[in-house]
Amino acid sequence: MKNQKQAIVIYSGGQDSTTCLFWAKKRYEEVIAVSFDYGQRHKAELACAADIAKEYGVEHQILDMSLLNQLAPNSLTREDIQVDQDAPEQGPPNSFVDGRNMVFLTFAAIFAKQRGITDLITGVSQSDFSGYPDCRDIFIKSLNTTLNLAMDYEFDIITPLMWIDKEETWALADELGVLDVIRDRTLTCYNGIPGDGCGECPACKLRRRGYERYIQHKCS
Repeated sequence: MKNQKQAIVIYSGGQDSTTCLFWAKKRYEEVIAVSFDYGQRHKAELACAADIAKEYGVEHQILDMSLLNQLAPNSLTREDIQVDQDAPEQGPPNSFVDGRNMVFLTFAAIFAKQRGITDLITGVSQSDFSGYPDCRDIFIKSLNTTLNLAMDYEFDIITPLMWIDKEETWALADELGVLDVIRDRTLTCYNGIPGDGCGECPACKLRRRGYERYIQHKCS
């Protein structure tokens, strides 16, 4: 039996997924956070995810995706590969992990079906997608159809941030009353530093730029 009073949030412990976690808590009776350990260099994000989930009474599951590290070497899974500081002229940056969102959503869907849950929430965004092809709306819709056919089950992949940028994501966090939580306790930095991060990697720059724009507009 399907249960639309529950939802699964794909939860990394970063800004976007944590915003989605609190967005979901406003809309569902129960939210389950599912995180993935794939040998990421910023693995400290899992500790952030666990701490926030525990404090706010959210069931938290961490699934082992170490095979993804083995199959898709990149700057997020290899210390000897430096993260691209600027977007390449062609193709995605070397921080793109081939198949990551497809694998994460597929395993989250398998987990969800065992619980009778249909709704999967992910923080991908086409507005600020950093060149990652698996953050696009067309991919999410395609995968949603594929999962439904593969398991003969009506999943609904929900993307609250798909059409908003980082400034608007900060605004949403503020609207949800968790701006300080997102700012101080999440980990978006590719180098594994919580809060403001290293300030130099692309993820930190994108996050900081959005925050500064939001504060500026809020105070103007």
